[in-house]
Amino acid sequence: MALHAVSPAAVSSPLRALSRSLPQRPGCGCLPKQLASIYSTNFSRLQAGSVDFVGRPLALRHLDKRAVLTHATIEEIEAEKSVIEEQAKEKMEKAIETVQTNFNTVRTGRANPAMLDRIEVEYYGTPVNLKSIAQISTPDATSLLIQPYDKSSLKLIEKTIVAANLGVTPSNDGEVIRVTVPPLTSDRRKELAKTVAKLAEDGKVAIRNIRRDAIKAYDKLQKEKKLSEDNVKDLSADLQKVTDGYMKKVESIQKQKEEELMKI
Repeated sequence: MALHAVSPAAVSSPLRALSRSLPQRPGCGCLPKQLASIYSTNFSRLQAGSVDFVGRPLALRHLDKRAVLTHATIEEIEAEKSVIEEQAKEKMEKAIETVQTNFNTVRTGRANPAMLDRIEVEYYGTPVNLKSIAQISTPDATSLLIQPYDKSSLKLIEKTIVAANLGVTPSNDGEVIRVTVPPLTSDRRKELAKTVAKLAEDGKVAIRNIRRDAIKAYDKLQKEKKLSEDNVKDLSADLQKVTDGYMKKVESIQKQKEEELMKI
């Protein structure tokens, strides 16, 4: 078969140019078999997205990357959300418990063993909680009674309580330690209110960090192509609502503690 030159004007229509370059059967208006075969093959490849109309390979960068992502089903997304969100809630609950425990250590006008919950004594070179080496009771509304299991630790316990700056006065009689809880002054109330605010903020920071870690877990799933960007945005929005709820819990117990301080 002889090849024929293709004119520049014909380049604008590759199909027409190709048709003219092939021999035609007289009186036949149909495409030559060679052209029909080429057109059929290229059309199939065109539909598959690997070539352009005249059979030239498409550059990979022109393909829509979203078309090759494996999107998670609704059930898979809900499963991932359930695991990550439940873990976050569990940690946030513990953060609330910690805030409440810390608030209990802030003394009011009444004697309460919880005031000494954060006291750690250097016992034989090891920091131990006071409650693990002594029994603490409240003989009346304004005093605490500390009975060490080991009397040799009396002076060490007394020194540790004084250093904790709780605004109380310990007294060691050689057998037990009595802690007198004086009434709160106006200045002391203000100091304790600042302490409460600081403990509340610590709790909020802990909750924010838990939220941050949960979002990192969502981002990791997106990088692994298990979640889309829109999925992560939706899940993060839901997590923010959960976070806001726990922030309000911190603010609620903070308000209760501040009111308790003002009433005494």
